Amino acid sequence: MTIKETEKRTGLSRSNIRFYEKEKLIVPSRNEKNGYRDYSEKDVEDIKKIAYLRTIRVSVEDIRNVIEKKITLYEVIEKQSKALEGQITDLNRAKAMCEKMLATENISYEELEVKQYIVGSQDYWKDNQQTLKLDSVHFLYLWGSFLTWTVITVLCLGIGIVSYAKLPANIPVQWSNGVAISLVNKNFIFAYPIVCVIIRYLLRTCIYARLQINNFYSEIITEYLINYMCFLALSIEIFTILFVYDLVKNIVVILFIDTIVLMVLLFAGIRKRNLRGKEKL
Repeated sequence: MTIKETEKRTGLSRSNIRFYEKEKLIVPSRNEKNGYRDYSEKDVEDIKKIAYLRTIRVSVEDIRNVIEKKITLYEVIEKQSKALEGQITDLNRAKAMCEKMLATENISYEELEVKQYIVGSQDYWKDNQQTLKLDSVHFLYLWGSFLTWTVITVLCLGIGIVSYAKLPANIPVQWSNGVAISLVNKNFIFAYPIVCVIIRYLLRTCIYARLQINNFYSEIITEYLINYMCFLALSIEIFTILFVYDLVKNIVVILFIDTIVLMVLLFAGIRKRNLRGKEKL
């Protein structure tokens, strides 16, 4: 059946169905005559199951693991039940605090005295540490910020200016097994900050447009990738200077470490954003 028919059978929108396909939760066959997706009765039932599990806040990753038989549905629901129980406790506590505040007629921000509602502020902040963590501005947030890009670009420019006079007439731009295989004029050292500007103001738009299929993650992934590419430019610039003075020889190690750092930061950043999303539910 077509996607239009599948929409009618499931009661779900086309974007929902496409999302489940994108996440590989369903894999409809293709019509050999026209190449269009051909949804089966099983696909319809799977879509309903997936949508139902999503309504009780089961993550896409957990659903995928159930489908791939990496974990049982019972285990996932048991875990989700405990998670919801914790959220309910937190929500009931917050609701009780709201009711206590509403008992004060005409309450205003100016007249709000926190000590009237909590006993032992240190313990209270500890009990609500998970929520307060989401409000913290730390490196995970800063990595995907304009400030980080500015710092990286300024460093690229600064390092170029400071090192320029001491560099030889030609500097390497390509390496193989610890040996420079391509040299350019040392003025190229100033290409690195220029590359950072190009990445930010030209490439960023293209990357964001490509990633906009999943609006929830497109912005954070774009910002992380942009700053990562600029960080790579900075790393290569530093490596070039160190290579000239025989202090380092292998750029592959540096690029590998940079990539590992990006993946860790990106994963942690997405996880934090997911937690923010849960707070809004």
